[in-house]
Amino acid sequence: MTSLPILGAAMTLDDVEIHRGWLLERQRDLELQSFTNADVLDGDWTPLAARAKKLLDGHRGRLGIHGPFWGFVIASQDPDIRTVVSKRLVQGIEVCAAIGATQMVVHSPYTTWSYNNLDNNPGEREKIVEYCHLTLSEVVRRAEDIGCTMVLENIEDRDPHIRVALADSFKSPAVAVSIDTGHAYYAHGSTGAPPVDYYVHAAGNRLQHVHLQDADGYADRHWSLGEGTIQWRSVFAALAKLESNPRLIIEIKDKSKIPASAAYLGSLGIAE
Repeated sequence: MTSLPILGAAMTLDDVEIHRGWLLERQRDLELQSFTNADVLDGDWTPLAARAKKLLDGHRGRLGIHGPFWGFVIASQDPDIRTVVSKRLVQGIEVCAAIGATQMVVHSPYTTWSYNNLDNNPGEREKIVEYCHLTLSEVVRRAEDIGCTMVLENIEDRDPHIRVALADSFKSPAVAVSIDTGHAYYAHGSTGAPPVDYYVHAAGNRLQHVHLQDADGYADRHWSLGEGTIQWRSVFAALAKLESNPRLIIEIKDKSKIPASAAYLGSLGIAE
């Protein structure tokens, strides 16, 4: 037996068809990416949910979904937009309830512009937190009802601490922290943010989810692990200090390379 962390992956239901054996062999964590679009959430998604439950019969890994995110932010000043965003995220939570998912990824509201301007406008930091609470209040209540946790994923975040503070402000087990390694590496390489492992240290035991993708520090590559230049040993050394047991989710563009990505980290002796 090994004490190395077991890697999971993010994929659509079509990809689950292909990688089902790989998932079940080690009962790996899974993040479904089939419920992010408005046309799916506004339509009858129950056949997709039924398909998910059938495909995952016998799966005992932790299950989550990537929540909707296209075309909106969770900190809009416009109350009408906040209403739509809240509706979308509640729809995502209802999917979680239907398929037994216990986690949903939600995108951070913070941008590079935020980092440079939050202290330029009095009260701006507090306003973003307030707008997020107005958007997410109903979503958080529903997530608490079903035992689901929303994890806030860094997108452009240059400050690795500010998103953690936002999650803490809800004072709810239904809100925690996610890190995307490629997004953090982009911020490091292109905007002067600290290295990826600093994001892990900043999150500490609030960290419950990690997107693992490789990159070059210039763009959001979502390359297979080992194809970029992220310092994986430092990232996993930071993860090893945590007690929160975050889901370690390979999230790459070429889903055919998911097993190879896991094998690459295995070759480094840091995960399997």
